[in-house]
Amino acid sequence: MKLLQELFDANREWAEGIKKVSPDFFKRLSEQQSPEYLWIGCSDSRVPANEIVGMLPGEIFVHRNIANVVNHTDLNCLSVIQYAVEVLKVKHVIVCGHYGCGGIKAAMENREHGLIDNWLRHIKDVSRYHKDEIAAIEDDQERFDRLCELNVIEQTANVCYTTVVQNAWKNGQELSVHGWIYSINDGILRDLDLCITGLDQLPDSHRLV
Repeated sequence: MKLLQELFDANREWAEGIKKVSPDFFKRLSEQQSPEYLWIGCSDSRVPANEIVGMLPGEIFVHRNIANVVNHTDLNCLSVIQYAVEVLKVKHVIVCGHYGCGGIKAAMENREHGLIDNWLRHIKDVSRYHKDEIAAIEDDQERFDRLCELNVIEQTANVCYTTVVQNAWKNGQELSVHGWIYSINDGILRDLDLCITGLDQLPDSHRLV
C-alpha cells in the first residue's frame, strides 16, 4: 500500500503548489466548468490531455478510450459529446491519436487478444477502408504510423456524423472538429490539416437534413 500512499502525498503536494500560485483556484473551479475544448483521445497513460497542451483542470473536457475510437453505438462517448456540445457549449472538438498506439498495433496483428478484439474491429474497418494505401506502404513502421493517422481521420469524421454535432451546426452554433496526432518520441502535437466547421464539408450520404 506504500505506493498508493505516495499518490495521496503527491496529490497534496500538487494541490498546495496550485494554491500557492493561485489561492482561490479550487474555489473558482468548484463553482463552474466552462471549457472551450472537448478532447477525445487514447487511454494510453503516456498521452495525458491536460499536460501535453499545458492546460489546468477545468480548461479541457476529456473522453478517452483505447485508440480514440468514436463509435456510433458507444453511448459513453456519445453522451460525452452531447454534454460537451449542448451543455458546455465547447467551441472545439479535438480527436487526438498518437503514434505508437498499442490499440492500432494490436488491430494490425492477425491473432487473438481476447475481449478487446471486438473493440479493435473498428480499427480493422479503418484499415479495410484504406487497404490499397496501407498495402502500398512497404516499411512496417511507416505503415503503422499511417494507420494511426488514418484512424484519427476516420474518427474525426465520425464525430461530425453524429446527430449532436450536425444539429449544433444546423442551429448556428460555433463548433469546429479537428484531427490531431501526438508523437510520444518528441512530445509534439501535429495537426493533420483536418478541420470541419459545418455541414457543407460533409458528404451528402452522411449529412442529415
